[in-house]
Order: sequence, then structure tokens, then C-alpha cells
Amino acid sequence: MSLASQNLFKAIVLFVTFGLLMALAWVRLNAPDVAMAEVAIGAGLTGALLLASLARLREISIVEIGTSNFKTNIHHTSYNVRWPLFIFLVILAMGLGYAIFSLPEHAVGLQKVVEEKLQRSGVSNPVTGVLLNFRAYDTFLEMIVLLVALLGIWALEDSIPHTKTILSSPVLDALTGLLVPLLILVAAYLLWVGAHAPGGAFQAGSVLGAAGVLLLLSGWQLQKIFSSFTLRFILVAGSALFLAVAALSMLITGRLLEYPPAQASSLIFMLESVATVSIGVTLITLFLSAFWEKEDEK
Repeated sequence: MSLASQNLFKAIVLFVTFGLLMALAWVRLNAPDVAMAEVAIGAGLTGALLLASLARLREISIVEIGTSNFKTNIHHTSYNVRWPLFIFLVILAMGLGYAIFSLPEHAVGLQKVVEEKLQRSGVSNPVTGVLLNFRAYDTFLEMIVLLVALLGIWALEDSIPHTKTILSSPVLDALTGLLVPLLILVAAYLLWVGAHAPGGAFQAGSVLGAAGVLLLLSGWQLQKIFSSFTLRFILVAGSALFLAVAALSMLITGRLLEYPPAQASSLIFMLESVATVSIGVTLITLFLSAFWEKEDEK
């Protein structure tokens, strides 16, 4: 329904609703880690970015090409793209259906292998063990994807008009004063508990990013802070640390991202701590770049 909707605002609302329903499905599948990430990133921050993009599209339609022509172009473009997109989705659905129906009835999977090797991973939570030890390159590449997305927005920043919206009200100010410290504490807790329970860097980073977005909407002048060398250093710190640990592991163990068992727990906690800050700041900067007016450089 979200893809077929002609109303962009309705499509965004349906997308956010789909993300919330997906989170409930993950909870039913006993995957609270994925559910938290889906709610925070898939539904929450992504929905905020889509709404910000919609506001920018309306700005372009008024400033550059006129509202009526813009709507006509959107309708014409969606008509041309609709059938190729439909065919692609049908092929994708058929491929996924074939993959599901071709699975064996009693698949062994990797659960036993993970349980056997979990003591050597440095953590007791199997999800964290897989994401930060057994398949740490997945987490590293996910951080790279976020960074590349931000670089893409920065590359297009000068060609798109900027808007600046501050939602100032006593109720919002009071909620911001209460919720932001609570969100920071929740982020710290999710980071700490991730070693032995559902949580981790992406969940903590998304909650930290939500706190930053709330501060932006309430009028805090964070763009003055996020416009210096410090910002760029924080953005690349998580990825840079992953590369440094990968290089050290190659020298020590001879394998990529294979931590020495004695130092595995410390290395994972260090990676998660830096990744949490990098992910949170990246998400805040994505929203800042898409929604906030860039100050004139003096």
C-alpha cells in the first residue's frame, strides 16, 4: 500500500506503520534486538527523514517549478516507473518464495556452532557474539553504508533549497528536558547490557540519535557544534576503529577480525562504545543535513 499510494504523506505514514508491525513480528519471533532496531531506525528515524524529505520536495515545488507542474511530473514519473517496479517486485517475490519452499524441513543451521563457540567470543549474548565477533564485517559494512548515505546527502546539499523548522512550545520544551536525559541513559544501558542480553551498538546509537533529533526540533543550536573537524572525526571513528582492529587481528592471529580470546571482551566493548557514538552522531547529522538550514560561512 505504501508503494502504490499516490499521496506521499500517506505513503510515509504507511511505511512507518509497516515498520512498527515488523517490530511486533520480530518480538513474536523472540528477536527483541532486531525489533528495537526496527522501531528506532526503520520506523522512527527513517520516518523522520522521509518527512523531512517531503518538506524539501514541497519547498522545491513552490520555489523552482511550481506546484501544479511538480504534481504533474510526479504523476508522470510514477506512471513510467510503476510497471518496471511491479515486475521487479514480482520477480523478487518469486525468488524469495522459491528459496523458502526449497529449504529442508529439518535444517540444522548454525545454532549449535554458535553455542559451542560463544565462550570464546567474549560475550554471552549470541546476537552480539555473531555481530561483533563471528561476522563483525557485517556490522562494519552497515556503518559504512550509513556514512556513505550521509556523504551522498552532503554531495547534493548545495543543489537543494534548505528549510529550517523549530517546533517551539512549552510542552515540547518540558518533554525535551525530561526525555533527552532519559534517552541518553537508555542508550548507555543498551550499550552495557548488549554483552549478555538484547541490546548493542545499533540499538544504543539509534536511541542516542533520537535524543539528538528531539533536541534539533526543540531549537537547540546543535548545527554550530556539528560543523567542525570534531564532527568528521566522530563520524569516521567507528569505521576507523574497526579497520584498526582488523589490521591488528591480521598481524596477531593471521585472520581478519579474529580477536584473541583473552582480549575479545575488551575489544568488543571498545568497538561497541565507539560505534554507538558514531552511529548516533551519523543519524543526527543525516537529519540535520536533510532538514536544517546551513549557516552562512563567515
